Amino acid sequence: MPLTDSHPQPHPHPGPAPESEIPGPAGLPVLGSMLDLRRDSLTTFLNARRAHGDVVRLAAGPPGLRSVFHAVFAPEGVQQILASRAANFRKDHPLYEEVRQAFGNGLLTSQDSDYLRQRRLVQPLFTKRRVDSYAAAITTEAGTLAERWRTAEGNTAEGNTVDLVPEMNRLALRTVARILFGLDAAAAEDAFHRCAPVINAYVVRRAYVPVKVPREWPTPANLRARAATDELNALCDRIIADRRAASGAATEAADEGDDLLSLLAAAGNDEDGSLDATEVREQVLIFLLAGHETTATSLAFTLHLLARHPEEQQRVREEIDRVLGERTPTAADLDRLPYLTQALKESMRLYPAAPVVSRRAVAATEIGGYRIPAGADVVVAPWVTHRSPELWEDPERFDPRRFAPEREAERHRYAWFPFGGGPRACIGQHFSMLESVLALAVLLRAYELEAVDREVPVAAGITLQATGPARVRLRPRHGAGE
Repeated sequence: MPLTDSHPQPHPHPGPAPESEIPGPAGLPVLGSMLDLRRDSLTTFLNARRAHGDVVRLAAGPPGLRSVFHAVFAPEGVQQILASRAANFRKDHPLYEEVRQAFGNGLLTSQDSDYLRQRRLVQPLFTKRRVDSYAAAITTEAGTLAERWRTAEGNTAEGNTVDLVPEMNRLALRTVARILFGLDAAAAEDAFHRCAPVINAYVVRRAYVPVKVPREWPTPANLRARAATDELNALCDRIIADRRAASGAATEAADEGDDLLSLLAAAGNDEDGSLDATEVREQVLIFLLAGHETTATSLAFTLHLLARHPEEQQRVREEIDRVLGERTPTAADLDRLPYLTQALKESMRLYPAAPVVSRRAVAATEIGGYRIPAGADVVVAPWVTHRSPELWEDPERFDPRRFAPEREAERHRYAWFPFGGGPRACIGQHFSMLESVLALAVLLRAYELEAVDREVPVAAGITLQATGPARVRLRPRHGAGE
């Protein structure tokens, strides 16, 4: 039958809009959005999404030195970049190169065959069974902190006031150092606490300047960063050498250490070989960086949000008391504390430890109706997607009920992605959740918290950084933990 006006031929698909048509803020005539991004990148991304949609083009810097990148906010686009089209988006962004230079080519930064080999070697160390065996170390460190708070100078009948940001950084660092280094935890804690902030600030600053001073030049910033890096490298090298000497002297496998560093040093098989001392050190530094800063952020903001919402704190504590009584929590309790887990997930929605994730496109890709060209720098931002009003009703409100199982099942997989996703999803996700839930259970059973600071200012670094205090007043619960 011939086609008539009532049966028109379909028009061919026009294809994705070119890069030149991707909307975005104009910014200043010469500097574009550079000052806004330096002043407050998280708010700049939020404003860009509100004004221009889920795919945004931003330019920063003067002509000739201008950086252009694309931000993708909708969960469908995030899924393409992190999962379904992940091969098109590599970790070639300047931030990852700076992290690679500072901390080595560990799992966070390695790519291609290096990444696949490292992942195969390291994966057995992060099985559920292995991670669950760290529960005693987690609860021991949390219990030590609870006792230190109880006996701290300045305590009164009304309790004492602490800043959760440094307190949770110390707790998370001591925990991961204990698990990584065994009896060497104190030395690792002191060195990393002193050196990591220097290296972090240096990395972020270099990643976003249009012209980089060569690392070899003896500038004050280069010298400070080099000294901090050398100290951490020397610490790890000494501990690795000690572990390998102990392993070589052992006649039975049971005589070898069971801390994570000993397991890393022994990792390998006939096909892939083992990790050499440099590779082990690089893995350890990345685990220390990613394993303590991210968990510390989740712990600090969960406690602070519960302190600001006493009714939610009470509901969490009733669950803890009902499930645990007076006993120490174990890995098996992770599934028995669902509301505490929901509160943790909700705090990770509002304060994701990795607020912005960067990639570089190696092949042109259509996302959200636009063509992202090969060579383009691309970011996805949990900070923004987690606050989308299309995905989250009243998104700034703290509501753990959002993460009830039936409500989670209704949402897009990438509406919430604090651990990334796809082939580069965080290998330590179960470890982070276990550490956070068990530590929170120990601390909330021992104390009632009242917020002193209502809001906590934050900024984006390698991880989310609190730029102001998150103080709470601690009131010991009589009989709890005694």
